[in-house]
Amino acid sequence: MIFADHAATTPVRREALEAMWPYLTGAFGNPSSRHGVGEAAAQALAWARDEVASVVGCRAGDVVFTSGGTEADNLAILGLALANPRGRHVVVSPVEHEAVLGAADALRRLHGFDVDEVAVAPTGEVTPEALARVIRPDTTLISVQLANNEVGTVNPIAELAAVAHDSGALIHTDTVQAAGWLPLSIDGLGVDALSLAGHKVGAPKGTGALIVRGRLPIEPVLHGGGQERGRRSGTENVAGAVAFATALRLAEDERADAAARVGAATARFRQLVTAAVPDAVPTGHPSRRLPGTVSYVFPGTGGEAVLLELERRGVVVSSGSACAAGSDEPSHVLTAMGFAPEVALTAVRFSFGSEVTEADAAAAADAVAAAVSAVRGIVP
Repeated sequence: MIFADHAATTPVRREALEAMWPYLTGAFGNPSSRHGVGEAAAQALAWARDEVASVVGCRAGDVVFTSGGTEADNLAILGLALANPRGRHVVVSPVEHEAVLGAADALRRLHGFDVDEVAVAPTGEVTPEALARVIRPDTTLISVQLANNEVGTVNPIAELAAVAHDSGALIHTDTVQAAGWLPLSIDGLGVDALSLAGHKVGAPKGTGALIVRGRLPIEPVLHGGGQERGRRSGTENVAGAVAFATALRLAEDERADAAARVGAATARFRQLVTAAVPDAVPTGHPSRRLPGTVSYVFPGTGGEAVLLELERRGVVVSSGSACAAGSDEPSHVLTAMGFAPEVALTAVRFSFGSEVTEADAAAAADAVAAAVSAVRGIVP
């Protein structure tokens, strides 16, 4: 099997499992407890916080552990907008993950915020000029992802952050898909907050973090015992935090080599698919993109049908975001980029992991040609 759906999730690293095991067994204490077992858990949590901070280049106190990327996005959007009332206007891009779009909609429905979407280019990119056009004097928060989870386009976040800060607004970026592929320095990106998810870098599902600069007030989404410096109540998932920190550090250490190898294999895959299926249309930016993610629309097919044919041939992919799997609606990402709904429904996303080889890429391309041909023989 060739697993080409790493944008949906990644296999758990053995190192992450081994790192978390002691905190599921002997050192199982509550890190808020003032006894030896609790202190051991607290020390492990502090280590995990330091490790994540070292990857992102922030203070340990800026790390808020969460249950994953969705909670991190919600805490960023709701928490920053409600706690920093410069105004009641929020800007997002229309190609964001549903966690960002849903949280922004909650601000509109429940708290009376105005929400505007900044237009994206046909490549899925947000430009500084487009962002500047939608910012208002009362804009409190802007959220634009670093890399898109469906088409792989990478945004110029540092430039967008400069535009946001020049206007006095805060900016958050969802870096869930970028982790392990792109630098995550919060200072290099220039943002006020960024979201991470463990299962995209080889940690178990249900782990993640929001990095938020310590000077910024944030309204918690979860209320209770005041853990995470009052920003996210609930007994911390110590074992999960340790596994997440371990996997994130390994992904960062391997990033440069992995990006080069996977980028070369993916480039070979794209070359072969273009030769075998000349009318296949690649989506996203042609060069500013994640190394292992490539998406196509295949006219005259259905994305779900091609997906099933590929799986029969041993290649596991998706037709878009895993969070929208099973939906009959076209991808909101592709329609925002200008694709007609009926064309967007023919999309298939390939997202390769660090283990992919050029031989795998060639085999996957052969499977694509066969799958598209089979579907076109079925679908008029």
